[in-house]
Amino acid sequence: MSAHDQLLVVIDPVARRSDGESVRIAKDVLLGGSEAKICLPEGPEDFARALARRGPRRPVVVGDDRALLRAVALLYRDRWLGNGALSLVPVGPGPAVALAHALGVPQGAVAAARTVLDGSVRRLDLLVDESDGVVVGDLTIPVAGSKHPAGAGSLWHSCRSLVRGLVRPVPAPSVVRPHRLRVEVDGVVLTDLDREVESVTVRAVGGRAEVVVQPVQPVRPGPSAEPLTAKALTVTVSGPDFRYRADIMVTGPVRTRTWTLQAGAWGLTLPSGAEG
Repeated sequence: MSAHDQLLVVIDPVARRSDGESVRIAKDVLLGGSEAKICLPEGPEDFARALARRGPRRPVVVGDDRALLRAVALLYRDRWLGNGALSLVPVGPGPAVALAHALGVPQGAVAAARTVLDGSVRRLDLLVDESDGVVVGDLTIPVAGSKHPAGAGSLWHSCRSLVRGLVRPVPAPSVVRPHRLRVEVDGVVLTDLDREVESVTVRAVGGRAEVVVQPVQPVRPGPSAEPLTAKALTVTVSGPDFRYRADIMVTGPVRTRTWTLQAGAWGLTLPSGAEG
C-alpha cells in the first residue's frame, strides 16, 4: 500500500459532539478505501500532538472551519505544508463550514470522504504575518459585529433591554468607529494616518495580496469616496490599537502587523478536475 493510501484521520471533538452520524459515515468511507489510523483528540493539545506524530501518513481533518485553520497553522509552523497536502471532511452546521466549501471541498460526508481518497491536490496561497499567524481566506479591519447572537437569543436580549429601558435609559448600540491607519503595500503608502477609513480588506488572489481600503464617506452631499485598491506581496498596517479578523478569528489589539503573500504555500485535496 502506497503512502498516498496511508491516512492519519484526526476527528475534531466538536465534530463528534455536533454530528456523530456524519463522522461515522466519513470514517467508514475512509477506512473502506485506505489504510487509515483514526485519532480522537479530546482538545487542542491532543489535536496538535496527533498531527505532530503523523509520520508518513497523509493528514485528514474531520471537523469544521476552526479545525481546518488550526491544522493549517500547526502544519505551517512545522514547515510541512510546503511539500505536503491536507485533506478535509467538513462536519458542522452551514456557517461553521462555510470557508471549507468556499475553498472547494464538497458538501456531505460521503462526497468529501471520497474526495480525500480520489481527489487531487491544489496548491493555495497563504497570508502569513511576522508571528507565523496564517490567513487562508479573508483578512478584514475593522471587525464589524454585534454583542448579541442572532435568532431567538436576540429576541430575548431585545425583550430584556425593553424591560430595563422602563427604569433607566438603554445604552446606545455599539458601532464600528472609523480608524486612522497607515497601509503600506510593498513599501508604498496607500493611505496614511491623516485619513479615516471604514475598512481594510486583504485577500490572496492569483499569487498577490489584493488590498481594498474603503475611506469614510463624506457627511455632506457630494461625490462618494472611492475605494483605494492595490496588489502586492507584502501589506503592513499600523496606527492606533486595532483589531482584525483573520478568517473566522478575531485578533488584537495590535499597533502594527505585516502580512506576506506566500503563493502556493499549502495543498488541499479537492475533487479532481476542479479549477485552480
